[in-house]
Amino acid sequence: MASLVIISASRRTDIPAFYLKWLVKAIKKKEALVKGPYGRFYKVNLNPERVHTVVLWSKNFLPLIKNAYGAIDALKDYSQLYFLFTITGLGGTNWEMGVPKPGKAVLQLEGLRKIAGSERIGLRFDPIVHWWKDGKLRTNLYFLEKLAPILADLRIKRVIFSFVQWYPKAIRRTKLAGIKYYDPSPKEKRKEAKYLLDITDSYGLSLEACSQPEEFLVPGIKKGACIDAKLLSSLHPLKWKISPGKDKGQRPLCGCSKSIDIGSYTLPCNHLCLYCYANPRIRIY
Repeated sequence: MASLVIISASRRTDIPAFYLKWLVKAIKKKEALVKGPYGRFYKVNLNPERVHTVVLWSKNFLPLIKNAYGAIDALKDYSQLYFLFTITGLGGTNWEMGVPKPGKAVLQLEGLRKIAGSERIGLRFDPIVHWWKDGKLRTNLYFLEKLAPILADLRIKRVIFSFVQWYPKAIRRTKLAGIKYYDPSPKEKRKEAKYLLDITDSYGLSLEACSQPEEFLVPGIKKGACIDAKLLSSLHPLKWKISPGKDKGQRPLCGCSKSIDIGSYTLPCNHLCLYCYANPRIRIY
């Protein structure tokens, strides 16, 4: 068997929410033509015999769950799918104007569970943000208290979190939107990380940190790898194994295993998240 790869769809834009038609066409051709971050095009072999797992990232899986463009039918050729579902509790607010409201988003978890099983869903509570409003400090941190029992009931065990990383373009967006953001100190973040750990422990969930410095964390929190080759190998229905080598194309603190991303920053995202590091279609920016 030729060397296997993990396909990531995608860190760079939300393919399940906005570009399913493109994805289905690429799957049918068994090849994706991708424009990378530095402007170069590259071809990705999507032959199911070469793909260990297709990892799908989204804040709105509803089009996929509804089988838009025959996406589920097309993806059935692959031996394993894994879903990374981001729910922050900020959907429908000024922070995430194009994202479904949390109450609607969580309803999608059951649909994903029917497609791939609870063990192949990772919940990304990412990012955690803080801001001032009416003289009070606000945050989405405490939304996890509402989310955790739902995850436990669905037997979705994996929670991955991070505190927002303030890129210059994200800071400009918040200022233009009239939002005064606040970046807590490492001591404050450790306290909040301990709170998250207490919540997840109380519901029997596993808590992982995505690209977070040690100084933010407390014992009991795992160093996260959203794309975890060891986990994906253990879950694979055909027992296919894949090397857990680090993805050198990601941030230094990122623990993800090597994958090939088929998204592009030239595909704007309509979720309109103010903190986004990619290319959201935000007019104020």
